[in-house]
Amino acid sequence: MPVEELPILNLPEKPMQKILIIIHAAPYGSERCLSGLRLATALAGRDDKPQVRVFLMSDATVLSLPNQVDGATNGLQGMVETLVNHGVEIRSCRTCALARGIAELPLIPGVSIGTLPELAQATLDSDKVITF
Repeated sequence: MPVEELPILNLPEKPMQKILIIIHAAPYGSERCLSGLRLATALAGRDDKPQVRVFLMSDATVLSLPNQVDGATNGLQGMVETLVNHGVEIRSCRTCALARGIAELPLIPGVSIGTLPELAQATLDSDKVITF
């Protein structure tokens, strides 16, 4: 008995997930900022390549500056650079940076200043929003 060939189904590809991570916590004093960076790194390194964005607010904006380290002297700048190299968009809140006197300082390459309207649009465009 001949085997009947089944038609090939052209299923649509699963759309890329869009994930926004908002970090408020300072790079020092708690592990929340580090945890946010670690999650972003784990997501950016996945085979299914979700679109990951990080928005730094409040005291987390100082993470945009070069040479930041955590309490164990691990370089947080290296984590930020790894994320940038994985295509993660990292923005630092302009209002928060201005309030801390850092808006005009040089930032880690690949990190840029962002605005609240940009954060609002990124929130609307995202499938998931996670805060630290």
